[in-house]
Amino acid sequence: MAQLYFYYSTMNAGKSTTLLQSSFNYQERGMNPLVLTAAIDDRAGVGVVSSRIGLQSEAELYAPGDDLLAKITDMNHNQNIDCVLVDECQFLDKNQVYQLTEVVDKLNIPVLCYGLRTDFQGELFAGSKHLLAWADKLVELKTICHCGRKANMVYRTDEQGNAIVDGDQVVIGGNERYVSVCRLHYKEALGR
Repeated sequence: MAQLYFYYSTMNAGKSTTLLQSSFNYQERGMNPLVLTAAIDDRAGVGVVSSRIGLQSEAELYAPGDDLLAKITDMNHNQNIDCVLVDECQFLDKNQVYQLTEVVDKLNIPVLCYGLRTDFQGELFAGSKHLLAWADKLVELKTICHCGRKANMVYRTDEQGNAIVDGDQVVIGGNERYVSVCRLHYKEALGR
């Protein structure tokens, strides 16, 4: 029986690395995984999932409003899909998360989603909110704060490295823009 998984964490916990390892494991067994990534995040190139340790894979893009059930159903008719792996799943909308539940329930294809739980203001992303509500399995991938505690928050920085408290929820970036920290150091960085 297929299930919907949500692997979540702060930045730099190895989400993309874990996704790429899962894809490799399926391929090694002669199976066909479908890797999807958000069109908005082209840091590694358009249609590429890349990890900080140098692993990468081509991926199909999804954008806001895309019908993922229709897309995956069409692709499955052309070539049997054994698993769907979704990178940057925090950028999914409510309808797309529901469509992924349909992929699991109607097509019996496992779906593994990897993404951030919260944004730089400590608020849930839409995709993460609905995955937390509807996923069959929730798996936290952990990383650590500079103090050694578990990092469960992320703050955004300006060009001078100062923490930012306001702004758009989505600003694409990596280590040059975001810092993963524990709650204590998150509050401290924001002066709270």
